[in-house]
Amino acid sequence: MVNGVKEEIQFDLNVLKETIEKNEPETFRELFLHLHPYEQSLAFQLLSKEERLEVYAYLSPFEVSEVIEYIDLDEAVIFMTEMEPRFATDVLAEMAVDDAVDILQQLSIDEVASLLVVMDKDAADEIKTLLHYEEKTAGSIMTTEYVSLYTTQTVREALQEMKDKAPDAETIYYTYVLDEQKHLVGVISLRDLIVADEDEKIEHVMSENVVSVSVGRDQREVAQMIRDYDFLAMPVVDFQNHLLGIITVDDIIDVMEEEASEEYSKFAALSGKGTRELDVSPVQAARKRLPWLIILLFLGMITASLIGSFESTLEQVPIVAIFIPLIAGMAGNAGTQSLAVAVRGLAMGEYIAEKKLKLVLKEITTGVLVGGSCGIVVTCFIYFWKGSFFLGLLVGIAILATLTVATLSGALIPLIMERLNIDPAVASGPFITTLNDITSVIIYFGMATVFISYLL
Repeated sequence: MVNGVKEEIQFDLNVLKETIEKNEPETFRELFLHLHPYEQSLAFQLLSKEERLEVYAYLSPFEVSEVIEYIDLDEAVIFMTEMEPRFATDVLAEMAVDDAVDILQQLSIDEVASLLVVMDKDAADEIKTLLHYEEKTAGSIMTTEYVSLYTTQTVREALQEMKDKAPDAETIYYTYVLDEQKHLVGVISLRDLIVADEDEKIEHVMSENVVSVSVGRDQREVAQMIRDYDFLAMPVVDFQNHLLGIITVDDIIDVMEEEASEEYSKFAALSGKGTRELDVSPVQAARKRLPWLIILLFLGMITASLIGSFESTLEQVPIVAIFIPLIAGMAGNAGTQSLAVAVRGLAMGEYIAEKKLKLVLKEITTGVLVGGSCGIVVTCFIYFWKGSFFLGLLVGIAILATLTVATLSGALIPLIMERLNIDPAVASGPFITTLNDITSVIIYFGMATVFISYLL
């Protein structure tokens, strides 16, 4: 499924709208079905609800299902709920089972029940099987539309079976091999089948080195495995190694997009899907954001009280106050950059124990280099601006120290939280920024208080 609608489209939307307005279904079908399904999805999303209701009468459930599979999940749910229930069930039955399950998981229990009760029994049973699996697991994103072979079959029999079942399968480039007890024992590629002797048994030409995932495996881990092994599909098995389904690479792309969106929401201290839902009301958006902002407000009060504790220093040398935003802002920016590197690496499973230590050391070194460079620049600038070398030196050293601490905290806090089995993305940018505000105030005003005699 795709997100949003491209601004640059390769078709004339006005012509399509005109055929709907004039009630010319045959002309519409000729123009619409000539487009690639992706372009059909773009046109579909640009139609009004009234126009789409007309289009449902022009197209078959299969033709609509192909369009829906190219549309973002949130939009697809909206379109499915506006269809007449019987037509919606026919569309779901024509879709890939895993995509149909994704849509149904967004509906209420009553809505799901009303759709399944009028659906074809075989299609409904297949969907119900996947609906039972916990969300965000391998079972919830797998498809049962695959081709499997048996070790005792000949290559000739296997090719014939693939020819019969291929139209309904999501992919046939890799076919999984089962023994008589339906245990997964091997895999064979379409290329190997084509070049093999037709009288050879499958067990003699298959590869026994098959990589699979358990049905309860987290979808993020499955995505990492498919990325690492460079697979087009991954078999899903139960605890007895029976083949239950397969996960294809197109579903993994959706998973990666979904996970990235959720990580960004957490990184920005937003709960739920507030960053993706354009139709969410201002009240709902405020309700999602307010708890985090109130927490950060109280954390900000700690920074304010710290500044208040250095009131005597500010009274004697008020000029130091003008550089507070500069130092706090630099620390926040550096910490957020370091945090982004750490959270991304943890989310992608890139850091083993040795690499985590290497990350921390690298970020400390980076903080020293960046802080030293910025410190030299600001020292020279303040000296020429205010004519006070020591004031420039004070601000420069403070920036060096705060940027070093900021980069260290940005890398270290996610690692600590991951060690405590807490989602590292919870250590979001605002929290790191607030923490760095506190440390920068302590470092800057602490130094100013100690060396106040040089500033007077």
